[in-house]
Amino acid sequence: MWKHFIADYLSFSKKERTGIIVLISLIVFFMGIPFFYPFFIKSTPTDTKVFEKEIAALSIKQYDSTKQFQRFGTTGKQEESVYSPSNHQQEQFELFYFDPNTASGEELKKLGFREKTITTIHHFLAKGGRFYKSDDIAKIWGLHPDEVKRLLPFVQIKNLQASHILEGNEFKKKPFISTTQPLILIDINTADTSEFISLKGIGSKLSQRIINFREKLGGFYSVEQVGETFGLPDSTFQKIKSLLKITSLSITKININTADLELMKTHPYLRYATSNAIIRYRTQHGNFSAVADIKKIMTITEDIFNKAAPYLTVEIP
Repeated sequence: MWKHFIADYLSFSKKERTGIIVLISLIVFFMGIPFFYPFFIKSTPTDTKVFEKEIAALSIKQYDSTKQFQRFGTTGKQEESVYSPSNHQQEQFELFYFDPNTASGEELKKLGFREKTITTIHHFLAKGGRFYKSDDIAKIWGLHPDEVKRLLPFVQIKNLQASHILEGNEFKKKPFISTTQPLILIDINTADTSEFISLKGIGSKLSQRIINFREKLGGFYSVEQVGETFGLPDSTFQKIKSLLKITSLSITKININTADLELMKTHPYLRYATSNAIIRYRTQHGNFSAVADIKKIMTITEDIFNKAAPYLTVEIP
């Protein structure tokens, strides 16, 4: 039995033995390639000198930016540092409250500002620039953080109700002239499409929808009704709401004692269901003596009544 098993499953033909030998040889060959690779292909050594030079240059720049600011003249000789904290702090300066928008050159010099920094401030103000808060002095070019820290507690920005014009080292105040145009309110019951289009966010389609909605209602009795216009985003309505008004309150009313179903159902606040209920109640109980009588109809909620009541009447014109 075992002989048959070995003969059937563990014996190989000549071709099979040859294939196994070739396959093992290929596996050994490919596994050995990484070990013999360095003998055939030599790697190029990396020159780190260029990299070290760049690191050294970067270190020098970092040192210059944190310790001192130096500049060179046209002659190539090194001139005096623009700012040196150790030398600058040896000088004694006065400290008093000042407004950088109005302080004169002499006042700035007493506070410790250098001539070039004073000139920079004057040029900034002459071009229409302004300091709006104390921290803005930190943006002055050439003013070191140590100086900002020293001067910041004494900065007092006055109310900028007047513009200042630089004349030499003095400032001349010029009265502030407002260029803001007065707001023009739009009467939502009389405005045409062009007036609605002038509002921000209202195009030709929305303006026409507002007018169509106004005509179907019979006129607006509240500015809030404009916000119910189909397709008008609430965010847009909130932006234009303050520009809307009602001057003429002219509303077309429907007589619920004489109007038929076709007339009433076209109204946006009544539609078919409410109009049909009113007609049926009138047929069964007779004419209404007051508009409030429609609240006896079960399908008419308080909300429906409050919205529709201004457009209803029981009086015969």
